[in-house]
Amino acid sequence: MASDYSATPITMDNINPKVLKCEYAVRGEIVSIAQTLQQNLKDNPGSHPFDEILYCNIGNPQSLAQQPITFFREVLALCDHPSILDKSETQGLFSADAIERAFQILEQIPGRATGAYSHSQGIKGLRDTIASGMKARDGFPADPNDLFLTDGASPAVHMMMQLLIRSENDGILCPIPQYPLYSASIALHGGTLVPYYLDEQTGWGLEISELEHQLKTAKSKGIDVRALVVINPGNPTGQVLGEANQREIVEFCKKEGLVLLADEVYQENVYVPDKKFHSFKKISRSMGYGETDISLVSFQSVSKGFYGECGKRGGYMEVTGFSPEVREQIYKLASVNLCSNISGQILASLIMSPPKVGDESYESFSAEKEAILSSLARRAKTLEDALNSLEGVTCNRAEGAMYLFPCINLPDKAIKAAEEAKTAPDAFYAKHLLNATGIVVVPGSGFRQVPGTWHFRCTILPQEEKIPAIVSRLTEFHKKFMDEFRG
Repeated sequence: MASDYSATPITMDNINPKVLKCEYAVRGEIVSIAQTLQQNLKDNPGSHPFDEILYCNIGNPQSLAQQPITFFREVLALCDHPSILDKSETQGLFSADAIERAFQILEQIPGRATGAYSHSQGIKGLRDTIASGMKARDGFPADPNDLFLTDGASPAVHMMMQLLIRSENDGILCPIPQYPLYSASIALHGGTLVPYYLDEQTGWGLEISELEHQLKTAKSKGIDVRALVVINPGNPTGQVLGEANQREIVEFCKKEGLVLLADEVYQENVYVPDKKFHSFKKISRSMGYGETDISLVSFQSVSKGFYGECGKRGGYMEVTGFSPEVREQIYKLASVNLCSNISGQILASLIMSPPKVGDESYESFSAEKEAILSSLARRAKTLEDALNSLEGVTCNRAEGAMYLFPCINLPDKAIKAAEEAKTAPDAFYAKHLLNATGIVVVPGSGFRQVPGTWHFRCTILPQEEKIPAIVSRLTEFHKKFMDEFRG
């Protein structure tokens, strides 16, 4: 018998309406169904036409058997249990450079206390290391005082939305399709998402004319647009911006007085030889724009790249082009949360300062990195080719990130059936796919899309040896689905 909560003080009618408005499709209804099916398989093996759930819904590499980078974990282990640094047998268990790095990091932490709070922006020595890594990457200096270390990139995004959004009359320009963190955080903080549509026909191109059109439209509705979000490489779309396009974006933000929010968490994930990642900091500085010329916030995370340390919750934002008075307010927001976790802070410093040539771990580190990235590139191409072979499906190439975002041209009969089921057509397709194959994807409607088009997001993260099974299951399912709902 269901419990009666009618007498409890909090109901769906009186909770914060911003919470009701907030949605996060990556962990939405499809995933809940998948978890139920997974429990069914455990309790009753053979109860479904598949023997495992294949989670292609979220960029969570280690949950799909990607192994952590040895050097990073050695340093973390030594920092978390520093007493073993003083034992003689440690020399035979850990690489010399991991031991040396752990000593260096612990020297920057009072009392070697990795369980203590740190400075609210993060441990100063770790920020120094990250700033040095950014300078090596970009060729332009970075100031450790501009860095705020956070529990993954998501809290940094929320922090900036808190700072920028005053009311629903404040707008944030976001790419469509977009990563649902942005629509969710804008909704939670009471702002308005101003969409700009990426051009699927040109490989998810970002056109300045589209930005200008959407900005003008928003202003005509009384919306004060405060910032532009750019995700590069793209999520869920996987495109990598060219330098010329990035320069146009910087000029647009400068001309219109917008804060540029650069989501760069997939900067290590570029798979095609004709594209290369360039940070917006590097682009803006190379154009001659300095600290007071443009307001720029860039986000980085330990969850993506080749490291995939999602559960360690490490990340940072670099904040430039804000007055000292505004910076004080950002620091105040950071201090409300006291500090980010120390393991995540250490990892953030390690990804920006990995082993160098001559270090004991360099060869093994380089081999691990290359193996992961080359495998991701192969998986992306295999899935891209498979999707493009399906009837009514078109898929742009995965230039970077961890996802494919194919467009599915669904039969009218399927769209009508979805309407009758009171669900979006791509969610209808995704549910059928899950129930028939155990493959979990995210409907494109969760990322927003051009009205009348339907997509789904599929990660390239399952183990390489499982990709052929995913392709065969998907191909068989799609043919049956199209036949069932044809004409």
